[in-house]
Amino acid sequence: MNMDEIPPADELGAGVIRRRTRLADGRELIYYDDPGTTLGPERSVDARDLDPRPETATMRQDVLSGDWITFATKRQNRVMMPGADADPLAPQTPTNPSEVPSRYDVAVFENRSPAFGPALVAPTDTAPAASDPPRGLDDMAHLGIGRTRTSAGRCEVVCFSPEPEGSLGTQSVTRTRTIIEAWADRTATLSALPGIEQVFPFENRGEAIGVTLPHPHGQIYSYPYITPRTQRLLDGIARTAPDLMARVLESEQASSRVVLQNEHWTAYVPFAARWPLEVQVMPHRHAADFTELTAAERDALAPLFLRLLRGVDALYETPTAYIGAWHQAPVHVGRDTVRMRFELTSPRRAADKLKFLAGTEAAMSAWSAEILPEDTAERLRAAIATVPEP
Repeated sequence: MNMDEIPPADELGAGVIRRRTRLADGRELIYYDDPGTTLGPERSVDARDLDPRPETATMRQDVLSGDWITFATKRQNRVMMPGADADPLAPQTPTNPSEVPSRYDVAVFENRSPAFGPALVAPTDTAPAASDPPRGLDDMAHLGIGRTRTSAGRCEVVCFSPEPEGSLGTQSVTRTRTIIEAWADRTATLSALPGIEQVFPFENRGEAIGVTLPHPHGQIYSYPYITPRTQRLLDGIARTAPDLMARVLESEQASSRVVLQNEHWTAYVPFAARWPLEVQVMPHRHAADFTELTAAERDALAPLFLRLLRGVDALYETPTAYIGAWHQAPVHVGRDTVRMRFELTSPRRAADKLKFLAGTEAAMSAWSAEILPEDTAERLRAAIATVPEP
């Protein structure tokens, strides 16, 4: 039976309490307690006998595109849709030796079989040095046949709730505010790790997206390079103007594609949406990532975010699968021009139809859309109108 400990506690914004500890194999585990939580300060010690963590994966460069591909072969055998009695993200019980030893509100821990890490570009007190690490952005941008690097970085799991089923949209405003505080705290911590160039919080929701666990959770990837999508954005800003994102927001706010808005945030279907369902949320003031949001902006985000997610689920009689992606500025470049934004995309184009990426999209990245963004916005506004204020 697990013994108890009292991990060191720190108070973050909005009354959220952070408690740091470790799992049996040395991985970091961080608890984020809701303000007014019913949990005590004690946390159970992880007493499992775990195998050593797998070696850090390797990246190979596609010289024709410049993209880096991570080969994380250990992920091939990860758990697929277990029952509630074997949920690896639920609090541990005598019959379920899960990843989280204690009851929790929100919990974040290092992925056991990550796409990036546990090795980093340089060693820390929690991670070894990679054997063949990336050597900075110029090194990653250089093109050559047969180039490889160790997939240095960090991947974390963010458990939104101890309950076995649900999603981010099923949480309370208080819990969502705790999750926002956790995203901000992890963005700050991960951005400070050696060699990290971009931090990406996201939620995969639904089997149609490829989700392998029904437990309400998201992930955070910390990359040793700037991702291709963000690199294209940086190129676009360089070709137009430093205030491009502010101008995009102004254009969207003047359109018929706005679906939700408050003092600090606007949610809209973008002018050139690729997916049948695509929504972006952008702050009215420039903020490069979660760390730069004010307390008022974080407070305003929680209810708007929940209402948007619940409106998406109100479109049909069954929940809609989606990818919820927080695009943040790179750690070291573009922070004055790249504004953070949330992007929700779903392949669901009708109650019983999905958009599959066929030849033009999958092979050529040349998109063909079946639904006008203005029509999507109208339907989504109507769905959101049926959702009570959270």
